[in-house]
Amino acid sequence: MTLEPVRRPALSDEVIDRIRARIASGEWPVGTRIPPEPELMRQLGVARGTLREAVRALAHTGLLEVRRGDGTYVHATSELSGAVSRLYGGSGLGQLLEVREALDAQAARLAAVRADDAALDALAACLERRAAAWRAGDFEAWVAADWDFHAGVADASGNPLLAELYRDLAGPLRSAMADTWSTPGFQGADPVGHETLLAALRERDPAEAGRQAGANVADTREWDARGRA
Repeated sequence: MTLEPVRRPALSDEVIDRIRARIASGEWPVGTRIPPEPELMRQLGVARGTLREAVRALAHTGLLEVRRGDGTYVHATSELSGAVSRLYGGSGLGQLLEVREALDAQAARLAAVRADDAALDALAACLERRAAAWRAGDFEAWVAADWDFHAGVADASGNPLLAELYRDLAGPLRSAMADTWSTPGFQGADPVGHETLLAALRERDPAEAGRQAGANVADTREWDARGRA
């Protein structure tokens, strides 16, 4: 019985891994234009054809966006995030909310058991920033604080995979928040699913934490429906 010889990975795969690492590390944030071809070829020590093959592959997965005549930009932080953005397409919450409902509730239940006091205090600080931003009418600060709270609950779940999946929803969720903000009567300081959720986490009540997380998603669905009416 013979074995197949071990082959060195394709050079384009190595280039893909290095570009992916730059994105994952935050060195190239979403929205950033990556260095031009000549600079990347010099840094990576590869030919133009190899680099273009890698860029095409990453553009196909949604990590990069090639804009003709302008350059190549970072579109997402991971392949999954890119896929979510493509599937969501900014057309509405729909399926995204169904996924978020499952993730939010499970993250809340786990956080009620696993979150330490430092994590809970950090969540409280997010809510203080959220309330202050709403009073000031500062949309960007409100979105950042609201997202930090929900992502913080996912982090506090103690499950790195769940937290990573949740963060892959960042782009579509922020787009949805922008739409909701402009809905007449929208109440961005509503404590349901926020202060009420934090209280359940402090009480170490997984069932109530899950209910409060679900209530927040239900409210989001209701506001979205009003905005489309």
